[in-house]
Amino acid sequence: MTARTTIRSRTRLAALLCGVTLVATGCGATAGTAVPNGDEVAAYLSAKFSDTLQKLSDSLGENDTRKSVQDTFARFDQKKINSTISAVQLGHPPARLSKNHSNQDSNEYLDDFHPANSPVEYLLLGPVYASLAPTHWVSMPYTAGDYNECYWAGAHDICKVLGAIDDSVTKSKGARSANSKPDGSIQLTADVTMTAFLDNSVITFPDSILEQIGPEMKTKSFSATLTLDAQGKLTDLTIAGTATGDGHEMEINEHYRLDGTPTENDLPKVPDPADVTVLPDRTAVDDFYARMGEIQDR
Repeated sequence: MTARTTIRSRTRLAALLCGVTLVATGCGATAGTAVPNGDEVAAYLSAKFSDTLQKLSDSLGENDTRKSVQDTFARFDQKKINSTISAVQLGHPPARLSKNHSNQDSNEYLDDFHPANSPVEYLLLGPVYASLAPTHWVSMPYTAGDYNECYWAGAHDICKVLGAIDDSVTKSKGARSANSKPDGSIQLTADVTMTAFLDNSVITFPDSILEQIGPEMKTKSFSATLTLDAQGKLTDLTIAGTATGDGHEMEINEHYRLDGTPTENDLPKVPDPADVTVLPDRTAVDDFYARMGEIQDR
């Protein structure tokens, strides 16, 4: 089980984001105090989560400058995914870079780069993918210009996490606590059901694993924690836990965090045309990703 590119499922992500309805600075609590838990405030917490997720959804559509890191670790029995996405979004309109690197094999990586206003985006192929093109880079038409940030490879995985949290809060009453801190930041915790985790494709498991996740394991959940600053910007998000059932064990640890202020030095130069294989149309792009999928499924 290897780390999969975060580029192929952009169209599906639109539907996920449209379903996100997430908080708010303060959550109605006095700074430095915890919002009480219990059945009597379950509806209150759910509403605050809904407000928060809506604001996060809105902010992700604003193309704010940001630099982030997302670590993904997943283990199903002895099969593992362990990867890191380092992402930069800079300027208006934004230039975007996401570097998807395996932590198990230094030769397995894909760097996706879209210069601001460019009609094409570029993909740098690590050695594992060298057979896909005769050059280090490929280019393809940029088709996400009218979509929000969740179509971008550097953000759409975290949008899927937010979708899973929202499903769990609205459908399964997964909200657990909201804690306002003296600096105006807020921390929210929730239980994310296995069903929501899988339905939102937070991690792309191959069919050979999905077929082994039975009814017992699907009753389990993971713990999610979101931290927002005083302006309501998401600064840290984790979803983690271990689920057992049906004779199998799944361990999950996703961690997203902001990573300082990006500058132009964080972005690569536009590749030399001599080092770029052009994928001119949808047919060529689809063939490219089909061949990539064969490599990833080995």
